[in-house]
Amino acid sequence: MNRLSLGLSRVIARVTDSALGPYQTAVIRIGFGLTWLLFLLREYPHRQELYGPDGPWEWDLADQLVTTNDAFTVLLWSDSQVWFEAVYALAVLWSVLMLLGWRTRTMSVLFMVGVLALQNRSVFMGDGGDNVLHLMAIYLVFTRCGLVWSLDARRARRVAEARARGQRPRDRVGPALWGVLGLVLAAATLAGRTDSDRFVPALLWTVWLGQALWWVVGRRARTGQPRILLDVVANIVHNGALLVIMVEACLIYATAGWYKVQGSRWQDGTAVHYPLQLEYFSPWPALADLLAASGTMVMLVTYVTVAVQVAFPFTLFNRRLKNVLLSFMIFEHAVIAVVLGLPFFSLAMITADAVFLPTSFLRRLGGLLARAGGRLRPRGVRARVPGPRPPADAPAGAPPEPAAPAPGGAPGPRT
Repeated sequence: MNRLSLGLSRVIARVTDSALGPYQTAVIRIGFGLTWLLFLLREYPHRQELYGPDGPWEWDLADQLVTTNDAFTVLLWSDSQVWFEAVYALAVLWSVLMLLGWRTRTMSVLFMVGVLALQNRSVFMGDGGDNVLHLMAIYLVFTRCGLVWSLDARRARRVAEARARGQRPRDRVGPALWGVLGLVLAAATLAGRTDSDRFVPALLWTVWLGQALWWVVGRRARTGQPRILLDVVANIVHNGALLVIMVEACLIYATAGWYKVQGSRWQDGTAVHYPLQLEYFSPWPALADLLAASGTMVMLVTYVTVAVQVAFPFTLFNRRLKNVLLSFMIFEHAVIAVVLGLPFFSLAMITADAVFLPTSFLRRLGGLLARAGGRLRPRGVRARVPGPRPPADAPAGAPPEPAAPAPGGAPGPRT
């Protein structure tokens, strides 16, 4: 009984004390932000046919569908061409800021709004990867995905360094952005634009009020009991959302694998042959013909694909086997991107797979990219490493003072 209670207390402490998987959630933020950004840029010349007034799914049909299924999209607030162009441009901007991790708590909400605005406007546009992006855009709102590899993380280090030197930096951009978005949300609510859906408007108001509470408590007591309580709640929500993302990825593979098992073409080992013969899925006909020419290769790929998808959720309990199958699935999606011409579907699935990548691997990868970026930096340009400085009134040649400890006695931030 004591062991059970001790183990339970350790699990509770681990879930509440910190946000788990910061590198994994950062990769998910970067991956889906990049996926949506590249899609919007590639389809920019065709945006009118996909989501605008020139598309086959006209505005009146989309409005009727949204009224029926209670979907949320700001694109149907007006049928104006100016409004359409503004929403599309904002979706691109929010994707860039989400990718960079600038004001991540706010950008994750706006990123979700941009994704829902376009996808719910034309529900028949997509290749399967849009469904994954649709779900993950909602899940990312609940995560603290800007703790590492983001502009927010760099700003947090600078704020901590300033406080260690006895300074009190002020954040003017955050409250201004919060106020503007609050006015927009209030105006949309009073105008009845959010009546078609209940979940998303309630989520927007909850996040907006939660941000206000975070700032008020943070300014008055950065280390007191109220701030600790907010940190615990944020960690619990983050860890719960991370678990949902992992379960979602497992469900995608499990359902895909078990549905394939029931198909006759997957049972006889010929399923992979048929998409290779379709012109729509053959951007490189010579490569598709080369792969389809070998019956043994087609049968092998067909059976291995089904076996890996069915087995993957059960391999999570064995780290080595999980990493092997994860590497195979990432490679398989890369092949699909090239051979079948589905780059955004593959990028979305690879990003979802990244939630299972080991932290040690992601940290080494981040270190390699950082060193590569340092080599590309022009000579003579060095990153400023904050260090101890001599007092302002000290005589010339005086030794610098030791760096002040971080608030609460914790060690200062690493550089």
